[in-house]
Amino acid sequence: MKPTTILIDDAPRCVVRPLDMKDLNRFTRNGRPYLLAGNPEGRLSHREADAAEAARWRDALALHLAWGGEEENFFGVPL
Repeated sequence: MKPTTILIDDAPRCVVRPLDMKDLNRFTRNGRPYLLAGNPEGRLSHREADAAEAARWRDALALHLAWGGEEENFFGVPL
């Protein structure tokens, strides 16, 4: 999948690149406490990352790779 922005009440929270919809659903389900961060009534949604958000994700991936990490082990970055 392409980089995807996770939104809380329509405000960007993080950019991730899940492998597939199952991976995205697992992340939103398991990451709900982190994503909502004190706003348990918040509405969680997602959309394709815009150019600036995708660039931030690529920059974070480049940093991850620079220290020896592997692309398949990198998932996302907070906004």
